[in-house]
Amino acid sequence: MNKPLCIIIKLMVDLLYIPKDYKSPLDLKQTEHAITIIKDSFQTFLSADLRLRRVTAPLFVLKGTGLNDDLNGTERPVTFPVKGMGDREVEVVHSLAKWKRMVLADYDIEPGYGIYTDMNAIRPDEDLDNTHSIYVDQWDWERHITEKERNLSYLKVVVSRIFEVMKRTEFVVYEKYPQIRPVLPEEITFIHAEELYELYPDLTSKEREDAITRKYGAVFVIGIGGLMSNGEPHDGRAPDYDDWSTPTENGYKGLNGDILLWNPILRKAFEISSMGIRVDAEVLKRQLKERNQEQRSELMFHKRLLNDELPLSIGGGIGQSRLCMFFLRKAHVGEIQASIWPEEMREKCKANNIFLV
Repeated sequence: MNKPLCIIIKLMVDLLYIPKDYKSPLDLKQTEHAITIIKDSFQTFLSADLRLRRVTAPLFVLKGTGLNDDLNGTERPVTFPVKGMGDREVEVVHSLAKWKRMVLADYDIEPGYGIYTDMNAIRPDEDLDNTHSIYVDQWDWERHITEKERNLSYLKVVVSRIFEVMKRTEFVVYEKYPQIRPVLPEEITFIHAEELYELYPDLTSKEREDAITRKYGAVFVIGIGGLMSNGEPHDGRAPDYDDWSTPTENGYKGLNGDILLWNPILRKAFEISSMGIRVDAEVLKRQLKERNQEQRSELMFHKRLLNDELPLSIGGGIGQSRLCMFFLRKAHVGEIQASIWPEEMREKCKANNIFLV
């Protein structure tokens, strides 16, 4: 093994957190059964509460259409040529943030209704640790909204409803496995990224998330992607799906955010969902200009949005393996999903009762 690769693997293993005296409350067979219960229950509750119908999702999209999620703008998609299409290149999706909005239009979904799908992705640039894998599985959902619903109050209503679905699912797990006691608070707490910075100006963004989530148990951090008063964003967000620049109240901006839960096993904030009200044509222009990415307005998705061919919407992704990991009190996402890990990480996990599938 060459030296740079050894250094990279060592850094990944160093990122690994080993809980003291860890022991999973469920064995491997129980875990597999519990995963089925969680996934079936959660998606049933979610689709009923938000009036979402299930649709089939693509694993890859054509390169150059603007459909793939750029995440923070630096992650490389898995790309390959297709022989039957003259070697035209396609990309394995990072997420379906923009594809879903096109489906709302093409399926003629009415306001107040939406879609959800099982999204599977490959993100080869992820730093592998307890919660990050190169394989990503999540429920991607999108709901058609009206102009009157493009506001912070409506965003909070939807976040609260999703949190209630989480609480209901947590109770289903408790009924089946009483040794796993519920830990979620009665309500989720809302705070803007700027407020969070003002509370903890000497901490990093992740440390601020840990501090506020430890205090309240479940938090929705609003306004992720736009610059704060310190000249930095709380976290990265692409400019062409979430609205992180619209003024709201008290001088703050943003109609998006992340759902964070306090993880009692990992002892840190645990991101379960990234979501928000999506950009309209005006906001798209503004955010592309702010990021110096105005050339993207010539891509297929962006043209359709700018031509008012796509409905206003709210949407997001909810991590399936992460949700199962949280509800089953697992220390590593590899206890939930089959992925690949450095051998050194596997050995260290096994030595500490963390058995990766």
